[in-house]
Amino acid sequence: MDLPTAAARGADTIHWAFDDFHQRVRAVTHRVRQRFERCDWIGIRQDTVDRLGLHALSIAHTCEALREQLGSRLHERETWGALKESFHRAVLGRNDYELALTFFNSLTRKVFAHVGVDPAIDFVAAEIPLPYRGWEMASARMYAVHAVDAALVQRVLEDAGFRAPFRDLAAEAGAAAERITAGLHTALGGAAIEALDVLRPVFFRNKAAYVIGRGRRGKRVVPVVLALTSEGGRLAVDAVLTTEAEVSVVFSFARWYFHAEIDSPREVIGFLRSLLPRKRVSELYNSLGYGNHGKTEFYRELMAQIAGSHDPFVVAPGKRGLVMEVFTLPSFEYVFKVIRDRFPPQKRTTREKVMATYRQVLQHDRVGRLIDVQEFEHLTFPRSRFDPALLDELLRVAAATTTVRGDDVIVHHLYVQRRVTPLDLHLRQATAEDAEAAVLDWGRCLKELGAANIFPGDVLLKNFGVTRHGRVVFYDYDEFSPLVDCRFRSKPPARHDEDEMAAEPWYTVEENDVFPEELASFLGFEGRLRELFVRDHGDLFDPAAWRSLQERHRAGEVIDFFPYSEAHRLGPPGSASRP
Repeated sequence: MDLPTAAARGADTIHWAFDDFHQRVRAVTHRVRQRFERCDWIGIRQDTVDRLGLHALSIAHTCEALREQLGSRLHERETWGALKESFHRAVLGRNDYELALTFFNSLTRKVFAHVGVDPAIDFVAAEIPLPYRGWEMASARMYAVHAVDAALVQRVLEDAGFRAPFRDLAAEAGAAAERITAGLHTALGGAAIEALDVLRPVFFRNKAAYVIGRGRRGKRVVPVVLALTSEGGRLAVDAVLTTEAEVSVVFSFARWYFHAEIDSPREVIGFLRSLLPRKRVSELYNSLGYGNHGKTEFYRELMAQIAGSHDPFVVAPGKRGLVMEVFTLPSFEYVFKVIRDRFPPQKRTTREKVMATYRQVLQHDRVGRLIDVQEFEHLTFPRSRFDPALLDELLRVAAATTTVRGDDVIVHHLYVQRRVTPLDLHLRQATAEDAEAAVLDWGRCLKELGAANIFPGDVLLKNFGVTRHGRVVFYDYDEFSPLVDCRFRSKPPARHDEDEMAAEPWYTVEENDVFPEELASFLGFEGRLRELFVRDHGDLFDPAAWRSLQERHRAGEVIDFFPYSEAHRLGPPGSASRP
């Protein structure tokens, strides 16, 4: 078989595989809508986990098909150069064109473990289109109205296409219209608009569905998001969100991705960018479940940031970890985490266990409290942009992972997370009011992690951070474990005074044992802050409270979580299922 023929057939195989992958994703998303209407929360959680594995599975199957089809040509770069040209012609015009190009790049990286991007066989940033600006209305409905009233909200909800009935559609549409009108008035100085635009796809996550829209007047837009819940086969409007900050929390990097039946990701993300201009394109792709393309966009953003700035990579703020070496570019809101070659004796783990734990985090509902993490291999940085002390440290503690090659620093394996202010630093710098709010939210963070079947393991303040919205999140995952795997115990009473003074405990401690009363020694704050924490979260010191939570998980309960405050809900607390 000559090269042009082999390339054409191979490109058809890749195109068919990508289309099959796309259809599998859509099937999961369609099923999630049905599960939401039936209140099948366990099914939604399983679908969310299953979808995460579809891309890797498809890439593996496609590589195997190409191996059978191309034989020895599979590992020839000339073949992949021709495949790239043929595949590009085949996917032109697709609504998900950018995802198709990333799918192809995933194959080249599977076949050739190469450093950086090779334009001969990879699609580079200039060939991958950015989300549409101004064309996003192709994926939205426009309601040409000058005011939002109950009839309009009812029409929007009916157009969303739910098959389950609403609990009281007219009443909830009226209440939602009042909230929307108030939000428009606050944002625009009046409630008059030129149109209400609403995305056609409905967004599903956990126990909630979201209708995403915007009120538009000239060049100004105001988010209009309706959060819906389902209980007993009947739907309800649970909350109305009308500010960028409120919607940003719903799309937080500390939450799981949405399910939405999207034809054109570029159009939808273009729409979302009009509501959330401070969200990076990569984050929005991640939030829609397109994590692989999110990595493509992140790499584009990183390279653009390096090219457009002059600050050096430095050690990230905060106390140094024992498992990871963490660095950052101060002008870029991310940190880069590299596993150290060796760990001190108190860290009874291995590199393989750390990587397994991070994979476990990726498959877990983050409930707004775990920062998303992306895994990269063979990431290349300019050597000139590294602080010399940082580079020396990386070569000392992570020599197995870090290589200097000419003018480049190549990190062969690392994790990337959004940068937040470490909680211990925040408490030292914050006003008294902000410090109190952070301490109380830290307690809520621990409880919500537990309610999500997560025990952070190391509860020192340095392992938690504060976002720009003031939310406390967890980011150090090397001791992360399912809550149900822990054994919560009370400390046995001391046999005599010498026991209290001994360096070692007078009782046996197994690997998964947790003594909640010891949390008091990890608080790291005193006085007023300690009093507030004990007042609101003293139950965290009680082993029985943790064991009760474990029983709820073992019984199969899916506990509810809010991505918004009680103040945004239409009904009284506890009136409907909480997303």
